[in-house]
Amino acid sequence: MKNIQKILLPLNGTSNAEAALATGLLFARQFGGHIAALHVRADSRDVAPLAGEGLSGAMVEDMMSAAEREGARRALAVREVFAQFTTDNGVTVTDAIPPFHGNPIGSASASLVTMMGREHEVVTYRARLSDVTVVPHPDSGEEISSSETLHAILFDSGRPVVIAPRRAPTTAGRRICIAWNGTSEATAALHHILPWAAEAEAVRILYSGDYQRRGPEARDAADYLTIHGIHADLVEFGDPDETVGASLLAACRDFGADMLAMGAYSHSRLRQLILGGVTRHVLENAEIPVLMSR
Repeated sequence: MKNIQKILLPLNGTSNAEAALATGLLFARQFGGHIAALHVRADSRDVAPLAGEGLSGAMVEDMMSAAEREGARRALAVREVFAQFTTDNGVTVTDAIPPFHGNPIGSASASLVTMMGREHEVVTYRARLSDVTVVPHPDSGEEISSSETLHAILFDSGRPVVIAPRRAPTTAGRRICIAWNGTSEATAALHHILPWAAEAEAVRILYSGDYQRRGPEARDAADYLTIHGIHADLVEFGDPDETVGASLLAACRDFGADMLAMGAYSHSRLRQLILGGVTRHVLENAEIPVLMSR
């Protein structure tokens, strides 16, 4: 069954772009899908209100010109990375998302669209009508936990997000770990990982007393997968000398996982930002694609 057909891939620059494109291409070839790359340029006119903050008209004009030049430079860099990647990997490039019923399994197509606006808004709106959004690892000079676009997709799109690793993966979705803690977020991740889990070589559910919240137990999640014809073993993870996030990633490495599915922010976003938490640790340290759901 071709469940993953439209893979949204926002590119706001060249940092970690190739690894994200490689991740998206693995998914597209697995399901015969389409990579819808998207670059959002900031509108230079958004700086105009600064004239009311004590800046002269000439200063605002200079800022708008500088913003326009930077936007043009970044858009060109994105187009060059996209063109080089698709050429090197033999990906069919189209002007837009084609009205078709899917590529043959093992092949993929891609398009790149540039739009004007606020990135977190444009990407989130487009994500709502995508099967999955693959985002480059958001570590380019900013705190991962404050990545506005990533948070907007997680909280407002209603669709799963895959955070690509810093380095291009060679496989993704063959050996899958599912982090389970009984929350609605974990349940959403369980549902969203089904297309990959149905074709995986091995699936493992990871649970821990320190991670579990009120809700169904890990055995119940395994029974749900069984109904879908997916066998998953259960492994309890944990290390008294490690945080939950570090123990979770160690358990993924022990399994040889090439993809992790988990719910994002079981606690409030504000509490996570202040205290860190499992979501933040995984975002900062995972070396495999991570599917997150809210």
